[in-house]
Amino acid sequence: QVQLVESGGGLVQAGGSLRLSCAASGRGFSSYAMGWFRQAVGKEREFVAALNQNSRSTYYADSVKGRFTISRDNAKNLVYLQMNSLKPEDTAVYYCAASDTGVLLTTSHGYRYWGQGTQVTVSS
Repeated sequence: QVQLVESGGGLVQAGGSLRLSCAASGRGFSSYAMGWFRQAVGKEREFVAALNQNSRSTYYADSVKGRFTISRDNAKNLVYLQMNSLKPEDTAVYYCAASDTGVLLTTSHGYRYWGQGTQVTVSS
C-alpha cells in the first residue's frame, strides 16, 4: 500500500508556471505507474499525465501536451508535474495517483491509490 500527498498548488497568473509534487510513503513506490488527474468545479475528473515505473514512457492529455511535464525520482519517492504556460482553463484540483497494473493508464479506474489533491488557480 502507498500513501500519496500532493503539494505545490497555488494561485498564478496566466502564462506562469507551477511545479506540483507528490510524496509517496509505503512500500514499493518504484513498482507503480504514476498519474496526475485534475477536476474543475462542476466537471468530471480528467486525465492529465502518466509515467511508467522507470520513466521511459509518458503520456499526456492533448490539452497539456507541450506545456506540462511529468517526472519521478524513485530514490526520493517523489513524482512531479511541471506546469508551464498556464491557462485559466487549467484551474482545478490536481490529484496524484498510483497504479499497480503495470501499464500506463489514462482512466482513473486503473489507479488504486490517490492523494487528497492540491488546488491550482490560474487567473486571467
